[in-house]
Amino acid sequence: METMLKERIVEHLKTHRLQDQKQHGFTSGRSCQTNLIDFFDWVTKIIDTGGAVDIAYLDFSKAFDTVPHRRLINKLQSLSLDSNIVEWIRQWLSDRQQRVVVNGVYSAQGLVTSGVPQGSVLGPILFNIFISDIAEGINGKVCLFADDTKICNRVDVPGGISQMTNDLGKLKKWSELWQLSFNVDKCKIMHLERKNPRAEYRIFDTVLTSTSEERDLGVIISEDLRVSSQCNRAAGNASRMLGCVGRGISSRNKEVLMPLYRALVRPHLEYCLQYWRPYLQKDIDILERVQRRATKMVYGLKEKSYQERLNDLSMYSLEKRRDRGDMIETFKYVKGIH
Repeated sequence: METMLKERIVEHLKTHRLQDQKQHGFTSGRSCQTNLIDFFDWVTKIIDTGGAVDIAYLDFSKAFDTVPHRRLINKLQSLSLDSNIVEWIRQWLSDRQQRVVVNGVYSAQGLVTSGVPQGSVLGPILFNIFISDIAEGINGKVCLFADDTKICNRVDVPGGISQMTNDLGKLKKWSELWQLSFNVDKCKIMHLERKNPRAEYRIFDTVLTSTSEERDLGVIISEDLRVSSQCNRAAGNASRMLGCVGRGISSRNKEVLMPLYRALVRPHLEYCLQYWRPYLQKDIDILERVQRRATKMVYGLKEKSYQERLNDLSMYSLEKRRDRGDMIETFKYVKGIH
């Protein structure tokens, strides 16, 4: 039933062009990678012209658990959804109860009046609808992945810092109106470019902490926009996973090792890769080194050259795979698939 209702809601949003173009989470054809490319394409265009940019990384406190049911229903009604669908969702959310267990002692049951059920089919799309108007009236660039929110403004021009301050103020008012609170201690500011004035920003009278490096949807973003930190992290995680595979599996047959490498190791080296593809040779080498090591683990291939090992395993170098990935991603953008 939830799946049927989700399809109806998605169809309604598409038909009436109500989908939030800033939202990349739980959205068909979009992903963490499209979020990063969309956002930092805007950022780098300014940097390339000599401009300076401030990025605010904003964190909500238990966002999925604190969506007020009444306000959510009001938003669903404002979209002119079928009244039967809205009523079904209202009843689906109503009369839910929970209790706490500590050391085997149960508390009294309490009525749940907020939160979208996590693990449900409808939960993600209901959350997206609830948060879809968060960027209304914002002048800067905003990008969302579910509740992960980031906003940036050019700050080396007259009024740039004021605009960023005003945008943060509007987001604060939105959070108060819709009762979705920011975890201010986890909200950060990143200043890009050397001539950045490095202004101080506040939310709820709390100064946002400045950071030189931030983990954005699992990818390390540095204030110099270089990808070396991300390459080191990706190679380190992949290398550790490869070590676990080597220690945990006694077989050295390619039929055993290579599927494990492709499933458990290589994804660390290629997650959101079309955003952070390395261009420095040292970064290219540190990634390729992991696959070189993996192919050497296969019985009978240790003494062969890297290219010979790849040929025997019907594999390509990571660099060639990146070329292929770039072409696929470019094709999707040209065809409007994203």
